[in-house]
Amino acid sequence: MIELKNIYKAYKKVPVLKGVSLKMEKGGVYAVLGPNGSGKTTLMKCILGMVLPDRGEVFVGGESVIKKHSYRENIGYLPQIARFPDNLKVEELFKMISDLRGQKGNSEDLIQRFGLEKYLSYKLSSLSGGTRQKVNLVICFMFDAQYILLDEPTSGLDPVAMIALRKLIEEKKQEGKIIILTTHIMDVVEKMADEIIFLMEGKIYFQGDQEKLDELTGSEGVEASIAQLLLKEEKGKNDSSQKNGFRFKLNKVAL
Repeated sequence: MIELKNIYKAYKKVPVLKGVSLKMEKGGVYAVLGPNGSGKTTLMKCILGMVLPDRGEVFVGGESVIKKHSYRENIGYLPQIARFPDNLKVEELFKMISDLRGQKGNSEDLIQRFGLEKYLSYKLSSLSGGTRQKVNLVICFMFDAQYILLDEPTSGLDPVAMIALRKLIEEKKQEGKIIILTTHIMDVVEKMADEIIFLMEGKIYFQGDQEKLDELTGSEGVEASIAQLLLKEEKGKNDSSQKNGFRFKLNKVAL
């Protein structure tokens, strides 16, 4: 179980998360969606302890994890941009990560799934972006963690690797793992997500399954429904702006 209670976070007085509360109790795929700058990556980093919230609590497995670190042993994480020393060979990187975690990772099966056998002796600097992403996915999944956080996992992947990733996520879901992912590929959300969490301007505007989202917006499909949420929010802003402008004019008349 992962739970966030009333999380606030600002960077240099710019609010990013504004009282976010959510609970992920059952195993499954939770898609965190939203425009750029909506707080998706910050939300993930709060769960990981890489970012400390200004206010609020984070619970993993029923325990508060603020300023703790041992719980991370049960988390697999794929960052949006992973940076490792370019002079390392792929096989050296896998060994280094295992040594750092103090766990023997099960990378052999994952190496085969993503077709990385011939790249093990290659330096990271020589790999394409898509191949690097496959390497990052192996690192994320190699420790069989209960909680898996994937920030834009499909970036740079070819169709064969996409199929391998979807199959892997489905297997982990069947094992009862909690998988949180961010993505701009709505096809991935429609095929894989059990629950959708839509963030906008640091607040949760929707949480539920696709059927509930379609019913709320009167649309069909995640992409169309999300577009309706964005249009509704934009209309609300315009209406509010017009009302505020009208009040300002009235105040001027009163003066």
